[in-house]
Amino acid sequence: MSEAIHVKFNPPEELMEKTYEAIEIARDTGKIKKGTNETTKAVERGQAKLVVIAKDVNPPEIVAHLPLLCEEKKVPYTYVPSKERLGKSSGIQVSAASACIIEEGEGKNLVKEITEELNKLLKKEIPKKEKPKKEVKEKAEKKPKETKQKKKSEGEPVKKKASE
Repeated sequence: MSEAIHVKFNPPEELMEKTYEAIEIARDTGKIKKGTNETTKAVERGQAKLVVIAKDVNPPEIVAHLPLLCEEKKVPYTYVPSKERLGKSSGIQVSAASACIIEEGEGKNLVKEITEELNKLLKKEIPKKEKPKKEVKEKAEKKPKETKQKKKSEGEPVKKKASE
């Protein structure tokens, strides 16, 4: 996998297997979209229930916009290791960089389970991100105060007004 794309989290193997299974069930009993263009359109239109992105996409810029778009539209998304297997799970003979579930069909409970697991994983990640932001704010607030104190303690000459 190329370093150009940052994968937020690495889902457990069990979750990735459930994701492939959910795509297959939705393909047979519901409705899915295959490929990055169709997936992007489905997310933009508010149709996507779950977005699946392959990790081994090269160049990674092909799918780099999807996580941001999904977060903006509040659509759950996850990663799977293989675009080849994602294509086969989607029912096509070629690889698929991404796919999404439009109608879950008989896999409704499975998609719900995947979404809940994803939310749990993301909640574990969020506190790690917020801590540095608070520290940066605290440092920014302390710097001006420290600078004023240093000037006073260093005994800098007091500037006289022009009228004096």
